[in-house]
Parts: sequence; structure tokens; C-alpha cells
Amino acid sequence: MKTAIKALIVDDEELARSDLRALLSEIPMVEIVGEANSIKAAIEAIDKYKPDVIFLDIQFPRETGFDLLDKIDTKAKIIFVTAFDKYAIRAFEVNALDYLIKPVDPERLALTLERIDNNSNPTKENLADFSYTDTIFIEHLNKFYFVKLNSIIMISASGPYTEITTSNDLKILAHKSMTEWETRLPKNIFVRIHRSTIINIDFIEKMDKWFKYSYRVFLKGIEEPQTISRRYIANIRERMT
Repeated sequence: MKTAIKALIVDDEELARSDLRALLSEIPMVEIVGEANSIKAAIEAIDKYKPDVIFLDIQFPRETGFDLLDKIDTKAKIIFVTAFDKYAIRAFEVNALDYLIKPVDPERLALTLERIDNNSNPTKENLADFSYTDTIFIEHLNKFYFVKLNSIIMISASGPYTEITTSNDLKILAHKSMTEWETRLPKNIFVRIHRSTIINIDFIEKMDKWFKYSYRVFLKGIEEPQTISRRYIANIRERMT
């Protein structure tokens, strides 16, 4: 017999905890070991119960679920469960196992828990691809940003980080590699044009030939043109046809 998955529910709303508890009670593999209605209570519960998975809301009075993650050291998988805005926000930076929108769909919940039961980890191989309408969470300089994917003009390598440039004049660093971005971004919209550059083709104004058979691409909202290296020319031609 498989060992039950120990689950902790962290949400400041009693009704939300009750609804999720009812759904989880229908899944035999899950044992609800505790609940918490605040970040402080969650820290104590995590230390006491050592859960395998934490179902975590984002919005708390004067705090967020992300604040909890900064204060704990746990191997528990994180599943965000929240009614935050209307977007299917992906908790990208903290490697959350999944992000569930309230009211939680029972089938989606069961599928998420199966990934834990199968000893699956939230790596780039099994994380879901982004949709163009998604909003993603990025932490930058101790601030939290929710960035609409369709507002991203360009992603550039910046040392061990990547820099995101958006249409609303936002420039932030993400703790993700170019390869991770390329793997999960919508491939019909985002294209790699250089070892250190990915662009959103919706923001292309024009292209022209450049030095040694390379090309330049001009993007709306970015003053300097970007060079398309020879090895990536076929990529952008394919997307533009």
C-alpha cells in the first residue's frame, strides 16, 4: 500500500479551507494533517506536521503566500490555490508544482496529486507550457511582479539571470535560463533569434539584412535593433510565414 500524501491547507478564509478539505477528503491517497489561517500559523504547522504538500493561498492580510516561502525550509511541494484575479497565473519563480484557480476543479486537483504520488518533481521537463494569455509571477529585488505573457517584448541573457522587457516599460530580472524560457514559451509567438535573445514576434516592426548575412529586427518599444544570428534565421522565417 502506498504511503498517504500528507497535506496542509493554508488559507485565511474558512470557507475556502472547508471547500478544499471536502475535495481532498474524496481522494484516498491524501491525508489532511492540518490547516492554517495565517502565515505565522502555517510556519508552526509545517514544523509540526512535516507535510508532503502545501495547498497555499496567495492573498493574506498584509502578507502573501510568497512571504511564507521566504520564511520556511521545507521539501514539501507547493500548490497555489487562489482566486487571484482572472488569470491562470503560473508561479514560475518559486517552482510551484501547480497553480489552481478557485473554485478548484476536482479532476485537475486529482491530476496534480497524481504527479506527487508518482514522485514527480516540478522540473522543466514536466511543468506545463505557458499559454499566451497567462500571467506569470516574477520576484525581482524583493518585489513581486505579475507579468502578462503577451506584454513581454524580449527576453535577454544577463549573466546567471535573464532580463524581461515588457510593453509597459518594465525591465526585471528572472532566475531562469534562456533554455527554460524557450522550452515553456508559446513556440508560435516567441522565437529565439540569438544565443542570448528571445523575442515576441507580435512586436516586430520590421527586419532588414545586416552584416555577414545576418539580419536586424526592430521591435516596438525598444530603440535599438536586435541582431538575428545566422543559425536562428530559419527559426524566425518559419514563424513569420
